[in-house]
Formats: sequence, C-alpha cells, structure tokens
Amino acid sequence: ADFYALLARLFADAPDAALLATIAHAPPLGVDTDIGGADDAAPGLPAAWDALRAASAAMDADAVVEEYNDLFVGVGKSEVNLHASHWLTGFMMEKPLVEVRATLDGLGLARQEAATMLEDHLSALCETMRILIAGHGARAPSPIAEQRAFFERHIAPWVFDCCTAITDSSVANYYRRVAQFVQRYMALERDSFAID
Repeated sequence: ADFYALLARLFADAPDAALLATIAHAPPLGVDTDIGGADDAAPGLPAAWDALRAASAAMDADAVVEEYNDLFVGVGKSEVNLHASHWLTGFMMEKPLVEVRATLDGLGLARQEAATMLEDHLSALCETMRILIAGHGARAPSPIAEQRAFFERHIAPWVFDCCTAITDSSVANYYRRVAQFVQRYMALERDSFAID
C-alpha cells in the first residue's frame, strides 16, 4: 500500500524537495532469507529501488518539475500519456475510462468532486489500489480477489507499455528511474496475484 501511495504521488505531480529527500533516505529493500529474498520474487526490484533512491538524492526539485511537465503535461500534447484509455484505444475518455468508473462504483468508490484527474490516470489507479489494500477511514481493506481483479483489469493491460515509453523517452531523466522501478514492482504484483 505504501508503494502504491508513493507511485500515486509521483504520477500525480512532480516530487518536491521534501519528497525527493524522503525517497533518497528511505532504506534499501532487504532480503529475507527465511522466505525467499526480494531478488527471488522480483529480479531487479532492489536495484531499481536503489537507483530511484540515488536519483532522488541527486535530482534538483525545479529540474524534476520541468521534466514532469515536459513528459506528462506538454503544450498541446504530452510526450507520454498516463491514461489507460490512451494506451488501450489510442484516444482519451474512451471505454476503459467508462469501465474504471463502473468498477469504482461497484466498489463504492468515486472521484472526489474537486479532483480534475480522470479515473483512468495512472496516479488515480495507484491510489485506488492503495485504498483496496489498506482501506481508508472506516472502509476496510478489500479482499485479495477484488484487488487482483482491479489490477488485472485496469492496470496490468497497459502499465508496462506506458513505463517502456517513459524509459525510452529522450525527455526522461528522473522519471526513467521511476518507470524502471514501476515495471519491476508491477511485475511483482502480477506474479504475486498469479500465485494467490
């Protein structure tokens, strides 16, 4: 849930200096030899986390704001689109957005009135996963089956292609490290849900 919260924040907006410092000083992903290490479960995940930590230590907050805007906001058209509809249909506000809204309604969730972000934005989807895993306020965590269904239907079909586009973009510097971490983290999620 904490990683989903972090990813939701990183894709909602550029990290400020405080968040960069928090990531930079976060502990490395340890290896638990009793149950199999993180390296066994997701090859490259600890290294990707270390690379993100190092990038966060080196990155200037103003530079990452500029990078975020160039990559994901753009003038007229963004370099990389963070919406499921774009990746699954080639257009914004298409059937995947309608499907996410229907799923959220079925889960008793909805976009807050003041929010401007569409529900099929990667940040919003990560925040939904966080809520499904950890609960929120009086809402209890959702059963694993609901978490798996949401992930498999609304995130897994497109997130890897999106992260590859970020990694391959000449504009990406800090977000290349974010995308590399996300690819490995989402692979761990996919594989974990397949085992359950």
